Amino acid sequence: MQEKGLTFKQAVNEAIRAGAAPRRRSAGLRFDSYDMGEALVDVTKALQLAGELEDQDRARGLSQGK
Repeated sequence: MQEKGLTFKQAVNEAIRAGAAPRRRSAGLRFDSYDMGEALVDVTKALQLAGELEDQDRARGLSQGK
């Protein structure tokens, strides 16, 4: 605010306008992908598996007094 000589209200409004403005897309931005092979678990039950793993981790933490 001091560098630009803005009031708080002006700075907030400028930040809102900047955030609401359409973003330019980066030309040439690309991500490589890799074949990771067959899934080792039935992915249709992925959320259930994640819950079970989280439960096991919490139980281990409780037994260790964490």
